[in-house]
Amino acid sequence: MATEAAIHSNLAIPPGEYLEEVIGELGMTKDELATRMARPASKLSPIFKGDKAITPDTALQLEKVVGVPAHIWLGLESEYRLTLARQQETGEQVGRQRETGLISSYCYNALVKVGAVAKKTDSLEKVLELQRFFGVTSLSLVPEMRRYEAAFRCGSAGKKEQSPHAVAAWLRLGELEAQRQECAPFNKVNLERSLATLQALTLQAPEVFLSQLRKTLASAGVALVLCPHFPGTRTHGATYWLGREKAVLMLTIRGKWADIFWFSLFHELGHILIHERQAVFIEDGCDGPDLVKKEEAANHFAADHLVPPRDYALFVRGRDFRPPAIRAFANSIGVGVGVVVGRLQHDGHLARSVGNDLRVRYEWAEGAAV
Repeated sequence: MATEAAIHSNLAIPPGEYLEEVIGELGMTKDELATRMARPASKLSPIFKGDKAITPDTALQLEKVVGVPAHIWLGLESEYRLTLARQQETGEQVGRQRETGLISSYCYNALVKVGAVAKKTDSLEKVLELQRFFGVTSLSLVPEMRRYEAAFRCGSAGKKEQSPHAVAAWLRLGELEAQRQECAPFNKVNLERSLATLQALTLQAPEVFLSQLRKTLASAGVALVLCPHFPGTRTHGATYWLGREKAVLMLTIRGKWADIFWFSLFHELGHILIHERQAVFIEDGCDGPDLVKKEEAANHFAADHLVPPRDYALFVRGRDFRPPAIRAFANSIGVGVGVVVGRLQHDGHLARSVGNDLRVRYEWAEGAAV
């Protein structure tokens, strides 16, 4: 009985095939083997097929029954499993090779810059880093993940050349950061009560308001994640849930205007407060009547909570949009003057080029953490 060839074979040959040869030479059937080993035949069937490993106990039993030393059976089993592992590794490498074309789509360089993946030069290693980043065995699974479906739904709209892969990477970055943040269980009442406090923060500089903003939202069960925008994301914010007790509110400072930042914040808060849990909302780029309706509702929520509609209507009726009048109105309602200018520009009361000296720009600090 030639065992050496089987041990060193490059093929994944299950030890059960050799066992069949052995009992055949002995004139023994599989049922007789099972009887001699005091085992049901059904228990030995997976061994013959290679579906079940030969354990040391089984190897010792085979040694007694068929006369082949236990170490031979264990050696055959070890070689078989090692060959299977090598084949699987080869298959995974082939799979990773197919996915190298997605490296730039998933904004690898941007993820390196924020420390989300390691800097690699080899393409296969980059794919592996992205798989670890997303927590998947293949990047082809990312579009199937519920949290990232919205990214690919938005990307299909094609209105603004939004990249679904970039949005998915951006969402995942926020997801990982939100998992690390401690928040109280979500409390809708507390969040609604905090809106006036949040509005007042528009008067402060980022170095003053940011800590208070995070703390206020966290106390109501909302994890605030500030992420730099990636090439192709083309969005100002997003909202989704981690379980039922933590809402995630992602923002960037794309465009850098402070009033857009605050409008996006209140827009996403609108989604959290008035729309269903477990939904994923990505600002800009989505099609479909139901989504458009919900985006419009969130826009109205943001507009009305930043600038009270009755006060705004009275101010607009006066038709005085000179800087002193705008400042006085902003002070009267306790909101940053840039927020009022942005609203007037949006509604067509001011040209986009007028009043920008009253608006504030935010800058993303070099090396800032997510």
